[in-house]
Amino acid sequence: MLLLLIVSLLWAFSFGLIKGRLAGLDSAFISAARLGLALLVFLPFLRWRGLSVRTALALAGIGAVQFGLMYLAYNESFRYLQAYEVALFTLTTPVFVTLFADALDRTLRPRALLAALLAVAGTALVVVKSAAVAVTISGILLVQASNAAFAIGQLQYARLRCRHAGLRDREVFGLLFAGGFALAGGAAVVRGAGTGVPLGPGHVWTLIYLGVLASGLGFFLWNQGATRVSAGTLAVMNNAKVPLAVGCSLLFFGEEADPVSLSASLAIMGVAVWLAEHARPAADPDPTIQHPSRPDRPPA
Repeated sequence: MLLLLIVSLLWAFSFGLIKGRLAGLDSAFISAARLGLALLVFLPFLRWRGLSVRTALALAGIGAVQFGLMYLAYNESFRYLQAYEVALFTLTTPVFVTLFADALDRTLRPRALLAALLAVAGTALVVVKSAAVAVTISGILLVQASNAAFAIGQLQYARLRCRHAGLRDREVFGLLFAGGFALAGGAAVVRGAGTGVPLGPGHVWTLIYLGVLASGLGFFLWNQGATRVSAGTLAVMNNAKVPLAVGCSLLFFGEEADPVSLSASLAIMGVAVWLAEHARPAADPDPTIQHPSRPDRPPA
């Protein structure tokens, strides 16, 4: 879970940076730039030996959904929403994670779902005393599409890693970014994004942070961490970035937030993590038994 927490800290700065430092840039261009930089980071580690064409295409497909589709919808939503509003509406991600995991497993884990819903309630406390949230339907739908894409992508990656225990994350992760970059880059070309865009030093450094650290290192550590925790804990940790993003806005971007609500949110999320960790089915109590069809079990 430590890896997921570290990544949440990296991502907490992204909301304010995108809204404040990259305003005016095309969303498809931002998506392609981030994923292109992340791809460059992991290309030197890419290894094809022992990797079938089918598995390689599956990894690229997962990346196209989890990274490409997610970023296209996520970055576009900033045209309609404020940064804190985007952060707020990402709080439905754990619900998608839990429901998709149950759908893939053809089962229902009530305690894991309860943990996800509790995480939603906890993050809602961050903004319950904020100013009225005036958003458009388009912005809300874009964020929800982004949440769904990210949820299904990380679950599919965890399942694939369980089926191919011999894979090493750093040696195949470039394929995920390649799939995401192909989709985002194609969208940028179709839209003619980036042509004539005046990129200043601030834009460049922000894109480097978002591409190399938040996207490259962040997604690698996140997907690696996703293979080491239960589906319920993974669902809850998807929301850790929301109170952290409010904290960053409070300390670094000059925004206002209620510290009491933030503290209460973190406390409730702690309870949700505990509940998620105790959500394993009673009929299968041994957490060391590996089940290739179960995304909530870490591979060896």
